[in-house]
Amino acid sequence: MSATAPITQDVHTIPRKLPEGPVNLVGLTRDAMRAALIEAGVPEKQSKMRVGQIWQWIYQWGVRDFDAMTNLAKTFRADLKERFVIEIPEVVSKQVSEDGTRKYLVRIAGGHEVEVVYIPEEGRGTLCVSSQVGCTLTCSFCHTGTQKLVRNLTAAEIIGQVMMARDDLGEWPEIGAPKDETRLLSNIVLMGMGEPLYNFENVRDAMKIAMDAEGIQLSRRRITLSTSGVVPEIARTAQEIGCQLAISFHATTDETRDKLVPINKRWNIAELLDVLRSYPKVSNSERITFEYVMLDGVNDTDEDARRLIKLIDGIPAKINLIPFNEWPGAPYKRSSNNRIRAFADIIYKAGYASPIRTPRGEDIMAACGQLKSATERARKSRRQIEADAGIAGS
Repeated sequence: MSATAPITQDVHTIPRKLPEGPVNLVGLTRDAMRAALIEAGVPEKQSKMRVGQIWQWIYQWGVRDFDAMTNLAKTFRADLKERFVIEIPEVVSKQVSEDGTRKYLVRIAGGHEVEVVYIPEEGRGTLCVSSQVGCTLTCSFCHTGTQKLVRNLTAAEIIGQVMMARDDLGEWPEIGAPKDETRLLSNIVLMGMGEPLYNFENVRDAMKIAMDAEGIQLSRRRITLSTSGVVPEIARTAQEIGCQLAISFHATTDETRDKLVPINKRWNIAELLDVLRSYPKVSNSERITFEYVMLDGVNDTDEDARRLIKLIDGIPAKINLIPFNEWPGAPYKRSSNNRIRAFADIIYKAGYASPIRTPRGEDIMAACGQLKSATERARKSRRQIEADAGIAGS
């Protein structure tokens, strides 16, 4: 690898101009919904109660039709229909892997498309949610990183992915039926397309909705945000979201991480680890997950494993080892099973959990690092990808 991988630029995203016409209630915070209702003529004294009623219909029962909100007066329902809509992203296609993984291609405003993945496991079901169309990070091992950033998703488009998956799984509770504690969609991971912390406010608002006690009701411990290391926003995440944190770490020296995760040139390993040491205390998180993709001959030596142990000393942590999921034109190869096991053994003997992630959905390109919207999936040559990532041809 050469050392010419592009540094990730500072991203200032201009807010999307909302379309004219009815306001979408999905994605609004309680305060924003209350303000919208007051502007629509709801008396201020009634507004908090009305928000609570509408909120439960949308997020607890999954209702999209104002006429079905039977505890609201017919005249009020008619007023709501004139001024508001309840809309989520449109499913364009769904693929189901041999292992049960589901990959959805969904269309959002402007005709853009993103991918969402549902992974069923023993005792839990995890939804991998996207936060941006494309990505700005240019991580050289990631297929999504070969697609340029188009725009941030709105809070409606982020929480809408969760609602869409619950639709497909048939998981909205039935009014009047006994409460079923079984959750097909029990966990959310912000590990899809994009860097969540470059879209902080929308991600925060969407996750607050997911955690709301009168709606989808997911515990903050069941939500994991994965970042490549946007250091200034990590402290905000602890204070304003409080979810679990995962770090796309992938290297034990700045020289290697600069090439694999170019944001490291802005905030290096030492700066990243410094902010991580205080995260579990502030957010009441149990431990931080370090994600480490295993790349043959790049970051997988015994020496790397020992360096990793020294680096994270003092941080409550577990290490997720991820066998590299290859994609067309990928400039790397997966480490051998023996090499991955040897690496994991060193970490385990040092007292850290070191699970080796079982690749899921590889047959439908739904595995970690493989997501890329269909509209942008034009095959690049290996040479083009290596040039974009700043890697010398192999």
